Amino acid sequence: MIRILLITFHRRENMVMFEKILNFSDKILTFFEEWTLFIAVMAALIALFFNVVLRYGFNYSLAWSEELVREVIIYTTFIGCSTAVKNRSMIKVDALIQLVPRLKSPLNYFSNFVTLIFSGMLMYYGWIISALQVQTGQKTIIMEIPLVFLYAILPLTGAMMFIRAVQVIHQDIAAYRAK
Repeated sequence: MIRILLITFHRRENMVMFEKILNFSDKILTFFEEWTLFIAVMAALIALFFNVVLRYGFNYSLAWSEELVREVIIYTTFIGCSTAVKNRSMIKVDALIQLVPRLKSPLNYFSNFVTLIFSGMLMYYGWIISALQVQTGQKTIIMEIPLVFLYAILPLTGAMMFIRAVQVIHQDIAAYRAK
């Protein structure tokens, strides 16, 4: 009997520690996502605004601003994937859930599991592609930014999505236990 109580107590300590880690990682990722998206979009908007003013006001165009906007769109798309997993706003087809409501929970777990697999593949193959960019030393055409900085977003996004998917699964399990 004492052994069962010790195992249960140990599991509760592990769960509390796991929840603290998830909450801490949530705060860090949320801070990173929000500020990265804010700064990137503001930089793109300012560059695009000045390019429009120069193009129509002075008949002069900045070539680098279009490249900057293109790269900001890439970055914000990938960072937004992590945010979408957190907010449970990934694109889903819910026709089967509407027909058979009992399948909602199993399909949510399946969707989260597929997200874990996808994020793992994104980390693995993103790392390979980034390492290849380090070897080749390619740069963007106009701004001459090393492409490794652009491709490095792939494993970073994979790791962020993986953590977010674990958080969502933990929330689902906690909600199921609370019922």
